[in-house]
Amino acid sequence: MNDMKDMTLITQKIAMTRDLGVHGNLFGGNMLSWVDEAAGLMATKICQTTNMVTVKMEEVNFKKPVKMGFSISIYGQVVRMGRSSITLYMEARKHNVYSGEETLVTSTKIVFVRIDEVGDPIPINEPIRDKYKELIK
Repeated sequence: MNDMKDMTLITQKIAMTRDLGVHGNLFGGNMLSWVDEAAGLMATKICQTTNMVTVKMEEVNFKKPVKMGFSISIYGQVVRMGRSSITLYMEARKHNVYSGEETLVTSTKIVFVRIDEVGDPIPINEPIRDKYKELIK
């Protein structure tokens, strides 16, 4: 979907025995957790607050299996900035250590909202929103 040069590497993981499902592939729930955690890291860094919560994850399709020992690189990119929300496009790619090639495993969009101490939405600070004004709709 997006050009890799516009995406930021957020984190990397290794598929270990404990992460596998009954078919010997990385369990999808673990992948979703890793992608959500990485997106949360990116959202809190960009919005300069830890008070960000996941409110929506769009459709996720698992395109390729991941076997034990493969490393996963998780990338993100801001695609929309709202008054109190930020939408990130996320990609998880498996890395082949022999060829250096990365293959798309899954992608999705995740929406986070900034909240106050009781969980109500509050605006993202104006200077941050100004940096992404072309993405405000």
